[in-house]
Amino acid sequence: MASTSSLALSQALLARAISHHGSDQRSSLPSFSRASASSRRRNAASMSKLRSLRPLVRAAAVDTLEPTTDASIVDKSVNTIRFLAIDAVEKAKSGHPGLPMGCAPMAHILYDEVMRYNPKNPYWFNRDRFVLSAGHGCMLLYALLHLAGYDSVLEEDLKSFRQWGSKTPGHPENFETPGIEVTTGPLGQGIANGVGLALAEKHLAARFNKPDAEVVDHYTYVILGDGCQMEGISNEAASLAGHWGLGKLIAFYDDNHISIDGDTEIAFTENVDQRFEALGWHVIWVKNGNTGYDEIRAAIKEAKAVTDKPTLIKVTTTIGYGSPNKANSYSVHGAALGEKEVEATRNNLGWPYEPFQVPEEVKSHWSRHTPEGTALESDWNASFAAYEKKYPEEAAELKSIITGELPAGWEKALPTYTPESLGDATRNLSQQCLNALAKVVPGFLGGSADLASSNMTLLKAFGDFQKATPEERNLRFGVREHGMGAICNGIALHSPGLIPYCATFFVFTDYMRGAMRISALSEAGVIYVMTHDSIGLGEDGPTHQPVEHLASFRAMPNTLMFRPADGNETAGAYKIAVTKRKTPSILALSRQKLPQLPGTSIEGVEKGGYTISDNSSGNKPDVILVGTGSELEIAAQAAEVLRKEGKTVRVVSFVCWELFDEQTDAYKESVLPSDVSARVSIEAASTFGWGKIVGGKGKSIGINSFGASAPAPLLYKEFGITIEAVVDAAKSFF
Repeated sequence: MASTSSLALSQALLARAISHHGSDQRSSLPSFSRASASSRRRNAASMSKLRSLRPLVRAAAVDTLEPTTDASIVDKSVNTIRFLAIDAVEKAKSGHPGLPMGCAPMAHILYDEVMRYNPKNPYWFNRDRFVLSAGHGCMLLYALLHLAGYDSVLEEDLKSFRQWGSKTPGHPENFETPGIEVTTGPLGQGIANGVGLALAEKHLAARFNKPDAEVVDHYTYVILGDGCQMEGISNEAASLAGHWGLGKLIAFYDDNHISIDGDTEIAFTENVDQRFEALGWHVIWVKNGNTGYDEIRAAIKEAKAVTDKPTLIKVTTTIGYGSPNKANSYSVHGAALGEKEVEATRNNLGWPYEPFQVPEEVKSHWSRHTPEGTALESDWNASFAAYEKKYPEEAAELKSIITGELPAGWEKALPTYTPESLGDATRNLSQQCLNALAKVVPGFLGGSADLASSNMTLLKAFGDFQKATPEERNLRFGVREHGMGAICNGIALHSPGLIPYCATFFVFTDYMRGAMRISALSEAGVIYVMTHDSIGLGEDGPTHQPVEHLASFRAMPNTLMFRPADGNETAGAYKIAVTKRKTPSILALSRQKLPQLPGTSIEGVEKGGYTISDNSSGNKPDVILVGTGSELEIAAQAAEVLRKEGKTVRVVSFVCWELFDEQTDAYKESVLPSDVSARVSIEAASTFGWGKIVGGKGKSIGINSFGASAPAPLLYKEFGITIEAVVDAAKSFF
């Protein structure tokens, strides 16, 4: 029996989430009798060319995983997956049937014979993870979840594929459908997420497993396609996976040679096998992914035997397998087959069942996964209970990571500052916060894109996460911003208490914006530490000086864009970022030294915008000056000039617009009274968006062009980001 605490652990995870086999003897390849002769010749030539390009990669070994059932049930299960996808796409008149039809065999073997999971608790910690990087083929995944017994994908959900309010959207969304690990669709993101998931497993296993107790032990499986392979992010992530030796990452490459524009030979002829071998992966080729079930089983067995490197299993398949007229063509990639072709495919594959019908023997066969999954989780709970008794400190840390419950009083570790404290660049103040947090938050880890000494992100109490030292917490991403962001998404989505951060120069978010958007969409609370936040970085010039970036991230939904002005605001930003596990946070930090300002506070940051100084009464200042980051100091100094001239001036820090938007109308009125239209904002960035803060009569001082190469003080003067400019703008109201 599992202890009460371990049972509560699984129940808490579920509640937390809810609140928000023979081969060659079996059958021959269906005949695609209606395909044209020229098409058949082209396909044969393509296969011949393919084989000539891959001479160094052996086929899967003969040794196989033991088939768990007879061939007829495997065939029916595979075809059930195909036709659930076909029927759903046909009913929606929209979708991508080709990939599910081609990948059904490998997917069936994974979900029915290999993977460990509990359909009734999709958030069981020690489950195997599966990522469909080629997310457009999501009906493959919905069909698998339906057959396996997940409550999130019932028959009515399949019938409402791609419809408003459905649990089966047009690409997999982890926040909509329990059982989906990560949100995929933009090609290449999923394989990078998979690297993050596998990294998390390796890290936690190294930290918490004991010679007599293995409580972290699961695999990450990925299916990716030609499009994923073409995207640069997949190479960035695969390079790191090879470097880190992520032996429990097994990726299936759906090698079908078809993309939206046609045969991949028009744009993609590289040797993928040799590239992955060069990246440090073990590579296996399954030549017959259509009916070679034993080849697939053998490949998985071989992959699991290789523990020091990730494995790419290239599975050569036919896109749209079974469709007499559209298989092996781009026309089956992203459109419904059409009524006539659906009927022809049913005849070709000998499928007499009605749309969405699951044969009883298939239903019965898959039904075992519910009791088996419950037993797997129960066994793990018992193991964890024994572990907890023997290793209480480690168990407490791991439990914090599994549940996302932070240690009591963790926020007290954050540093605080007074106006007498030494001024410093907010990137340096950020490093103080990072190191303080790492000591008290068990799941805190991260790193930089080859800029740790500039971003100031090194955790001094820990070493580097490397192949031989996976228990360490400094992640060295190299110059791979896009891959870095997506890997951190995978880490964040592995367990609620894993809190990854990653860093680069703010301008280089352009390289990783796709991953940052997926952070926001998939509710992955990654912390983005972005330094060199303005023209204040100086001589490196406009290539490195962000101008439009603040405005662009403020426009991104479910994203917190912080620009702290000093130490207290930096600490306040981290306090929020750590607690916001379903919202990514971006911290734009200065290179230049800034003073510790009077009136700033950790508590103020929680409001997003707050008053740091005010000599008015009755909530009626003559003018309100609003600033962020390094320009808050300028606003404060301008206020002193105006006050000496007898004016009442309120200075407001607008450190995070999104948090201010969440406040009550009464609070907003107390900071920005509607009767006061005399407002001036100052920020060394684009003025785009400031109109909603200063109003129609207000004035915004900023930069609406690219920067320049010169010392920072001169740049501020030349671009008019000065005390004088603020004073003049304020006086225009009097």
